[in-house]
Amino acid sequence: MSAPDPQPGADGAAPASLADLRARFREGKAELLERFAKARPSAPAAAQMIRALTRHVDATLHALWARAGMPGGAALLAVGGYGRGELFPYSDIDVLVLLPPAGVMRREAEATRIAIEGFITACWDTGLEIGSSVRTVDECIAEAERDVTVQTALLESRYLCGSRRVFTTFRHANTRAMDPHAFLRAKTLEMRQRHQKYEDTPYSLEPNCKESPGGLRDLQVVIWVARAAGLGKNWGELAAKGLITPFEVKQLQRNEGLLRLIRARLHTIAGRREDRLVFDLQTAVAESFGYQSTPGQRASEVLMRRYYWAAKAVAQLNQVLMLNIEERVESSQDAPMRPINEKFLERANMLEVASDDLYERDPHAILETFLTYQTTVGPKGLSARTLRALYNARELMGAAFRRDPVNRATFMKILQQPEGQTHAFRLMNQTSVLGRYLWVFRRIVGQMQHDLFHVYTVDQHILMVLRNVRRFFIPEHAHEYPFCTQLALTWDKPWILYVAALFHDVAKGRGGDHSELGGDEVRRFCRDHGIEREDAALIEFLVRAHLTMSRIAQKEDLSDPEVIEEFAKKVGSERYLTALYLLTVADIRGTSPKVWNAWKGKLLEDLYRLTLRALGGAKPNLDAEIEARKEEARHLLNLHSMLPGTEGPLWKTLELSYFARHDAPDIAWHARSLFRHVQATEPVVKARPSSLGEGLQVLVYAPDRSDLFARICGYFDGAAFDILDAKVHTTRSGYALDTFQVTSPQLDGQDSGHYRDLISLVETQLGQALAATGPLPEPGRGRLSRRVRSFPITPRVTLRPDERAQRWLLSVSTSDRSGLLYAIARVLARHHVNLQLAKITTLGERVEDTFLIDGSALQQNRKQLAIESELLDAITP
Repeated sequence: MSAPDPQPGADGAAPASLADLRARFREGKAELLERFAKARPSAPAAAQMIRALTRHVDATLHALWARAGMPGGAALLAVGGYGRGELFPYSDIDVLVLLPPAGVMRREAEATRIAIEGFITACWDTGLEIGSSVRTVDECIAEAERDVTVQTALLESRYLCGSRRVFTTFRHANTRAMDPHAFLRAKTLEMRQRHQKYEDTPYSLEPNCKESPGGLRDLQVVIWVARAAGLGKNWGELAAKGLITPFEVKQLQRNEGLLRLIRARLHTIAGRREDRLVFDLQTAVAESFGYQSTPGQRASEVLMRRYYWAAKAVAQLNQVLMLNIEERVESSQDAPMRPINEKFLERANMLEVASDDLYERDPHAILETFLTYQTTVGPKGLSARTLRALYNARELMGAAFRRDPVNRATFMKILQQPEGQTHAFRLMNQTSVLGRYLWVFRRIVGQMQHDLFHVYTVDQHILMVLRNVRRFFIPEHAHEYPFCTQLALTWDKPWILYVAALFHDVAKGRGGDHSELGGDEVRRFCRDHGIEREDAALIEFLVRAHLTMSRIAQKEDLSDPEVIEEFAKKVGSERYLTALYLLTVADIRGTSPKVWNAWKGKLLEDLYRLTLRALGGAKPNLDAEIEARKEEARHLLNLHSMLPGTEGPLWKTLELSYFARHDAPDIAWHARSLFRHVQATEPVVKARPSSLGEGLQVLVYAPDRSDLFARICGYFDGAAFDILDAKVHTTRSGYALDTFQVTSPQLDGQDSGHYRDLISLVETQLGQALAATGPLPEPGRGRLSRRVRSFPITPRVTLRPDERAQRWLLSVSTSDRSGLLYAIARVLARHHVNLQLAKITTLGERVEDTFLIDGSALQQNRKQLAIESELLDAITP
C-alpha cells in the first residue's frame, strides 16, 4: 500500500509549490484511508496502512524542510508514536527541530528563527497537524531529566532529514543520560496513574483502546523500559534476551495487531482522532469488521468481547514482562528466597513457583497457587515466573481438571477461608484460571450489559458483588454498610453468600430468565462440590430470588400488609431473609456508583424489618401500629415544645393510609409545620434536609386540584431536582398533603449554610409555582445521553388493578431524561387521575417508576386505553 510521495524538485527544477504539496498530501492520505476502509479487516492491512501513512508524512516533511531553507547544522526528528513509525490516520505528528549548540547558531539566530517559523507554518498550511518543539541537544537532555514524558518521546526519536552529525550527538547524549532504574520507576508509577484514570480495568464499557489497562499503551510501556535498560527494542529482541518465550511473542503480536486494527478503524470511521470505543461508534466499527447483529446478540457485543479478550491478554502479558524487566534492572532475581512449602517460595514479597514446570508436573498446584497466596502472610502478588507458568498452563485446565475431586476440594477451601477471597478471585480471573475452572463463568468474561445501569461487564460486576459481600464481614468497612455489618456478625457461613455472588448473574446473555438458569447452574455446582443439602438449597434460593427483594422494595407499597405477608412466605425464614438482604445490597452497589443511594437503602431496610416482624409471628395489626406511631409523634412534638393537642386539627382530617405510610418523625414534622395552616387558602411548602443525609424532604399542603402533582413535578424538573419518592394524600377536607424525597447535584458536598439557602429558595419558588393558574406548559423532551441513544430500550406502560380492584398499579419503564416525570404527571392530570403513591426508581439511565392511582376514568375501557396510549407517547424519547 503506497501513496504518491511529495518530492522536491528534480533536475534543478524549482521545488513544488505549497499548494501542490498540500494537494498531493491530502490526496495521498485520502487514497490510503479509502484503500484501508475497503480492505478486508486484518492486522496486516492495518500495519501496512500505518507504515504507508508514516512514509507519506516523511516524504511531505522532507519536501517542506527543503523548501524552508533550514540551516545546515539543524536536523528534523520524528518523536513519540510518529518516531516509532506508528502513525494512525489521525494521530499526532510530533517532530523535533534539533539545533546545534547555541554558540554555533548565534550569528545566524534571526535567520534560523525565521526559517523555523516558516517551516512550521508551512506544515500546518499543507495539512500536517504537527506538534513541534525546537531545542538544542543540551536543552533536550535537560528537559528529559525534568519530564519523563519528554524523555520517553526522545527515546523513540527517528532521524528524518538535516544534519546527521547533530542527530548522532543527540543520540549519544540521550543514551548517556538515561537512568534505567529511575526510568522504570517513573514509567511504572505513570502506568498505575493511567490505569486508575481509566477505572483500573480492561472491561470499561467504553474503553480507550490506547490508554485503558490492556490497551496499546501497556505494550508500548514494556518496550520503553526494555529499551531504556538495553534489553531490546522489539519483541524479537526481548525473546533473544530470554525475557519472553516464543509462544508469548505470538500472543503479543496477535493481540497487538487486533488493537492496532481496532484503533485504525476507529480513526477512519470517526474521521478524527478517537481512541475510545464509545457507544456511538461501536456498532459502526463492528460492522466494518463484518459482524452483523442477530436477535440474540448485537454486532457491537461481538466486537467488544473480542476486544476484551485481547485487552485481558495484554494486561496479563504486561504484568509478566514488567515484573521480568524489574527483576533484571533491580537484580531482584538474586534476592533471597523463603520456602513456603515444597511447591512455592516467597521472593521479594512475591509468590513464586519452585520450578517452571510445576503445573505440568502437578496440575493440582494451579488452584493451590491461589490458596497459598490467600493463606500466607507476606506475598503481595504473584511473581513474573508464576504468572508466566499460569499463562502457559491454560491448556492443562480441561474437563478432567474441572472434575478432579482434589481441585474441587481446593476451590471450596478458597471460598471457605476466613479472609482473602476478593484478591484471590480477582487474581484467578486476571490469570484466566477462574474461567477455566468454572466453565460457566468463562462464558460471561467480557460480556457487555446494555441495561443502562450496569457500568461493568458481567464478570467484573460479579467480582464487585463478591467484594461487597466480603466487606460486610470486615470491621474496617463497617462505616460503609452499618446494618449489613451488624447482620454479618451473626452469620455463620460467609462462603454461602460468596457462592451465591459468583453465580447470581452467571447465566446472563443466554436468553430466558438468567435467575432461573443461574439457579440450575449453581445447583450443579453444589452437587459437584459436595455442599450439604441445606446449604445448597439456600444458595440456589439466593440465585433464583436475587432480584426479588429489590423489586418489592422499590416498586410495591410497603405499608400494605399483604405485600409483606406475601414476601415473608417467599423467604420463609429469618436466615433466608438475612442472606437475601445482604446479597441484594451487595448486588445493587455493584452495578454502578450512581445506582445506590440512601433512599434505596432505607426502602430495603424497611422491607427487611417489616418482613422479619412478620416471620416472627407478629400478625399485622394496623390499628395498633398506627396508635404507636401517633404516640411517638406526640412525644416528638413535646420535645419541640408544642402544646398538647396541637396535632388534633390536622390529624382529624387524615385517613389511616396517611399514618400507615409515614413514620413517626415525619408525622410529627408535618403536624409541627401545618398546625397553623390547616385551613390555608394558599399553598404551604416546607422543606428540610433529609434524615437520610442525602437531599431534601419537601412537604406540600394545598387545596387539592387535578394538576397539583404535575405542577410540583414541573417545578422540580425545572429546578434540576430528581424525585426519589413521592407520597400523595388527600385529606377529608379536600387538601393535598404530599411529601417528596428529592436530590440535586447542587447539594453534593455542600455545608449547612448552602442547605438553608436552598430550602428557603424551594419554599418560595415552589409556593409561587403552585399559586399559578392557566394550562400546564408542554413538557420538554429533554436531551438523551449517548448511551441511551446507542442502546435504546423499548418504553413500556402497564396498568393493572389491585386485588380489590379499588386502586390501579401503573408501571412505567423507559430511558431516563429530564422532564420525564412531569410528562407522566401531565397525562394523569388531564384525565383527572388521582395519584396516591409514587415510587421513582432510577437505575443509571433507565427508570422503572411505579404509581398507585385511582379515578373514574380507569373504570372505563376506552379511557383506560387512551391513558395508556398517551403515556406511551409521553415517555417515548
